Amino acid sequence: MSETSEQGKLIGVGVGPGDPELITLKAYRLIQEADVISYIANEQGVSQARNIAAQVLNNTEREQLEIPVVMPMCDDRSIANRVYDDAANAIQKELQAGKTVVFLCEGDPLFFGSFSYLLERIQENYTCLVVPGISSVHAASSALQSPLTMLKESFAVISGRHSDEDIIKVLSLHDSVVIMKAGRSRQRILTALDKSGRSHEASYLEYIGRKDEKIIRDVSGLEGEAGPYFSLFVVVRQERDRS
Repeated sequence: MSETSEQGKLIGVGVGPGDPELITLKAYRLIQEADVISYIANEQGVSQARNIAAQVLNNTEREQLEIPVVMPMCDDRSIANRVYDDAANAIQKELQAGKTVVFLCEGDPLFFGSFSYLLERIQENYTCLVVPGISSVHAASSALQSPLTMLKESFAVISGRHSDEDIIKVLSLHDSVVIMKAGRSRQRILTALDKSGRSHEASYLEYIGRKDEKIIRDVSGLEGEAGPYFSLFVVVRQERDRS
């Protein structure tokens, strides 16, 4: 590992799942103190993370440079790697100039977070910090008013990108399961829930904490068509052993 530079620092800041009031006081302060703000954006320039933090940015009195990281909508990992390489280079130029760069992250920076890919490219050369944020998992539990775990219950998080067999295995092994990134895999997940006998214990949520939030507690009537990226399933045992 090379010697860490004293010049600039990169801070991954979690801004929560969508509700701007869930931004922590520390995140609020660091966003306002930053010289540079960076974030993932789509090809139209829209950034969910920036939208969440918009009020904080609008209340910032200092001039801030913004570095949007435009991520094409595709599953080609080589393209994504090139985007992260270019973003890391652009950010490191600012760090070399002694600037503090805040990278805005939906939810938590290190929980299915894009910041992880920048961190591994930059942390050997510059000081990096991480400010945790409220994840969609915990926001979903709160929205449902349903505990994820109690006493000796087991809990697992899995992605809809896993195989059908893996999803069914996790559902059979654990009391509570959250299935992230459910959008494109919604039909497969519904089938896995049915095969594991847990459809009646599942809830489906979209855009938690946002204006277009959707909560479906009975997934039997849920369409199998692809849903949005910001969606997940929460599966919790109905019969809970409290002994």
